[in-house]
Amino acid sequence: MPERKQTTLAGMQIGQSGVVIQIQGGHGLVNRLNSLGIRPGKRITKTSSMIMRGPVTIQVDRAQVAIGFGMARRIIVELD
Repeated sequence: MPERKQTTLAGMQIGQSGVVIQIQGGHGLVNRLNSLGIRPGKRITKTSSMIMRGPVTIQVDRAQVAIGFGMARRIIVELD
């Protein structure tokens, strides 16, 4: 079975989907992302991103969520 590719949310291309497998951060970051519905096991799709390390927008469940680039770099995703 081929290995699935892993990347950060910041490194995903617009339109790519995958499953969150890890959040690299302390309890504050994990809790903040959890409150937005972003947690390990959740399927997400990157819908947009701004240039120059601007916000990243994703779809999680039926919601659109925008997070900062710094947070997006700490979310590890296994791509479909």
